[in-house]
Amino acid sequence: MSTRTEELTTTETAAKLGLLPQEFEQICSILGRTPNFTELSIYSVMWSEHCSYKNSIVWLKTLPKDGPHMLAKAGEENAGLVAIGDGLACAFKIESHNHPSAIEPYQGAATGVGGINRDIFTMGARPIAQLNSLRFGNPAHERTRWLMRGVVKGIGDYGNAFGIPTVGGEVFFDDSFNVNILVNAMSVGIVREGETVSAISKGTGNPVYIVGSSTGKDGIHGATFASGDLHEDSHEDLPSVQVGDPFMEKLLLEATLEIIRTGAVVGMQDMGAAGIICSTSEMSAKGQHGMEIWLDKVPTRQANMKGWEILLSESQERMLVVVEKGREEAVEQIFAKWDLNCTQIGEVTSGDRLRFHMNGEMLADVPAESLVLGGGAPVYEREYREPAYMKLNRAFNPDSIAQPQDLKSVMQHLASHPNIASKRWVYTQYDSMVGTVNMSTNQPSDAAIVDVRGTDKALALTVDCNSRYVYSDPEQGCAIAVAEAARNIVCSGGEPSAVTNCLNFGNPYNPEVYWQFVHAIKGMSAACLKFQTPVTGGNVSFYNQSKSEQGEVPVFPTPTIGMVGILPNKSQRMTLDFKAEGDSIFLIGSAQNDLGSSEYLYSFHGVKNSPAPCLDLDEEMGVQQVVSDLIRNGLVSSAHDVSDGGLFITLLESGMPRRLGFRIDTDEDFRKDAYLFGESQSRVVVTVKPEQLDAFVELLAESDVDFTNLGEVSGDSVVIDGIDYGQVHEFRLAYDNAIGTLMQDH
Repeated sequence: MSTRTEELTTTETAAKLGLLPQEFEQICSILGRTPNFTELSIYSVMWSEHCSYKNSIVWLKTLPKDGPHMLAKAGEENAGLVAIGDGLACAFKIESHNHPSAIEPYQGAATGVGGINRDIFTMGARPIAQLNSLRFGNPAHERTRWLMRGVVKGIGDYGNAFGIPTVGGEVFFDDSFNVNILVNAMSVGIVREGETVSAISKGTGNPVYIVGSSTGKDGIHGATFASGDLHEDSHEDLPSVQVGDPFMEKLLLEATLEIIRTGAVVGMQDMGAAGIICSTSEMSAKGQHGMEIWLDKVPTRQANMKGWEILLSESQERMLVVVEKGREEAVEQIFAKWDLNCTQIGEVTSGDRLRFHMNGEMLADVPAESLVLGGGAPVYEREYREPAYMKLNRAFNPDSIAQPQDLKSVMQHLASHPNIASKRWVYTQYDSMVGTVNMSTNQPSDAAIVDVRGTDKALALTVDCNSRYVYSDPEQGCAIAVAEAARNIVCSGGEPSAVTNCLNFGNPYNPEVYWQFVHAIKGMSAACLKFQTPVTGGNVSFYNQSKSEQGEVPVFPTPTIGMVGILPNKSQRMTLDFKAEGDSIFLIGSAQNDLGSSEYLYSFHGVKNSPAPCLDLDEEMGVQQVVSDLIRNGLVSSAHDVSDGGLFITLLESGMPRRLGFRIDTDEDFRKDAYLFGESQSRVVVTVKPEQLDAFVELLAESDVDFTNLGEVSGDSVVIDGIDYGQVHEFRLAYDNAIGTLMQDH
């Protein structure tokens, strides 16, 4: 093959592209020669952490992958796939767009939404719902507010224009995210079983098409950019941030689903991270074929693009499609109807070589298998050790915390804290009703409920992770994230089905960061096995840390859990709001003298080192089974899990929708602050109508689950142990407006 003298590379060039010295030597061994610049660029993106999971795959393989509803296991397709009954399947996935969003928040977040939706409809599923999980720094900082405005507007503008409702999510603030914010986007779609399309290339001579938008220089080496720390000059990496066009994506969605119905599609994959090289290599390796690709045929929107720029561009709204030979016209006519590019740029070959040409010159000749996860991509087992701060966490003594004399000041603090207060400033910028499948907008529940049209079923969807818990104890904290996701689905009337995850951590070469990662995986495995919610796939995002005068500062470890649940009968959905005065309020599960990692302890008392909250997976499973039985038997009027802010916030959130108060008594066997504001797990607040009380108590008495009669729904006042702490609507005023007030221009 021909090469240009100036493209012959050295280990120095390899290092600049993010390759380790031994990786450069491995590439030379694979090729039997020194790679040219284009080939080295190919390996640098495909062997980046973002594409190869080289520092995480050893542990990812330990996650449970089998479950009662599984149709596609982790790694088999672009997204997870579970059966939901009636011949239908749910495709879903969550991914990060952290680094781009930290540099250019609007486009970074927008293209994250676009990319995750393409993963869904490339499989043949029509997206019906979106969720997101966001982490920001201190909201008192102007930069935090600038980032938040850009991210929320980017998500809203793209999702609203694309026409898919945003039905749920979470927002969390902490100083550890001051530089590195986290933007995790989840998409959920519906497809008929057996009508999915695989990301595969096969059939020698079959044509290879690029469809959708034209290719530009945005996003070049974006996968490499996402596999390094942010630093003071990261703003110069703006070319690594892609630019999205939601209207083009809408056209691409409709055209894609239409060509699938022709039966002419052999395989198809979204062009996300690493662009053309990623799609061609992964599809070819999966189908054990090769490809000849002519890069000069790729439609471009910028003049004089070089071959390697076209190959590595991460321009959005593009797909690679392998078509059955002889069926080209049917595919081309559909894309012409939708006014989209549909250009043959290559063909499938026998063997395993990927050969890329530009204007008659061969720029690269590499074996597909050598590039991909599960093939020749490197795999590492990194050193890990427990962080020193864990000793401080374990040494925490709750007796060192004085009981507050003024409980109302704690209540007001929590109700107005950005981590607990209403996120309405965020979600009112999203269209939650487009498509009219969202059943949760005016009937709040712990999980978002989405109608499955034409059936009696609905989906329950949630994203969960308390980053502070995971920092305090990665194994326990990640298990809590899974448990809370399952609890949210159960409290909404659903049955937990499966999980997708977005694993956001610092630099994997830092042994303390890697220890956090390993133990989070262990906690996730244990919890997913307990709830029979296999991991269908997701995303690993390392290098979420920044360099400063104090050294490297990693974010709080954040293994975000996206969970899908199924409501066999949508009429049995459950909401969290109190329904009527006089209904009895019960706590299902055991109270604990537990202050660990609570918002109360962390922000009100300023205690930064404490253990994660209590969690016993067997107890959690028992609580969830009882709550599910109560809902199925129609014995409760509302259900809301106890989580951030503790029992008080749970009661307040249940009272606010209908402006109903509560009159309860605490238990003298527990510290009052722990009872009201502690965040120990495996607890659910339910309300019961007077006429259902006997049957309710009878069902619970037959179980081994603890339950407590707290009091009753009453008026508009918050009354605890006979003391009136004010009216619900007063708390709601602070709760609803806290973030909006913070986001006002200063």
